[in-house]
Amino acid sequence: MYVMERKKILVVDDEPDIVELVTYNLRKEGFDVSSAVDGTDALARIRKEKFDFVILDLMLPGIQGIEICRIMRSDPLMKNIPIIMLTAKGEEVDKILGLEMGADDYITKPFSPRELLARIKTVMRRTSEERAEETIVRIGKLAINKETYSVTKDDRPLELSSTEFRLLLYLVERKGRVFSRDQLLDGVWKDEAFVEPRTVDVHIRRLRTQIEDDPANPKYVKTKRGIGYYVDSEA
Repeated sequence: MYVMERKKILVVDDEPDIVELVTYNLRKEGFDVSSAVDGTDALARIRKEKFDFVILDLMLPGIQGIEICRIMRSDPLMKNIPIIMLTAKGEEVDKILGLEMGADDYITKPFSPRELLARIKTVMRRTSEERAEETIVRIGKLAINKETYSVTKDDRPLELSSTEFRLLLYLVERKGRVFSRDQLLDGVWKDEAFVEPRTVDVHIRRLRTQIEDDPANPKYVKTKRGIGYYVDSEA
């Protein structure tokens, strides 16, 4: 049975009923929960306090949730905090936008507390596993540090989310092999039941904007049309 450490979660939503529902259920599971009802207050608290997880509504008074996500992913002190986005709409564009800004997952309102808890636990399980002893994997201009979960290009730090880092490392350590979307879901996202194949495409696209000189003509993460993705063994 998976035993979870006591983690500190920030719930950010301007709907009191949702905040109350989520807070109650998370505390019942043993989490230390705080809340914020607008984006400005939320960002200030994330910068000041140490949170292990952020549940972030897309539409907020003050600073929008998407902008908070973007700011967090560009800040070395906040970029590795897992984020689940809450969206009031079921439209594809909202979900993809959240992922492109670096969110680890999304959930559409209305949602069940059980589903949200399952997603939180899955993301936490992925990000809190014991890290292997320090190893630097180099490919081309890239240096991948497996212990610090960091990547540099020409000694310049890149701003990858934890999911993008795992995806890159998975492909680099298996360079030359082509993986379908389903295989990448199994290898990178593992037992998370709620991730859909299109999620892989979104993260590949975002990853390329970070590591490639020309994302439209990738040197590292390439596409095998009709099959999947791979890292060129001669990169």
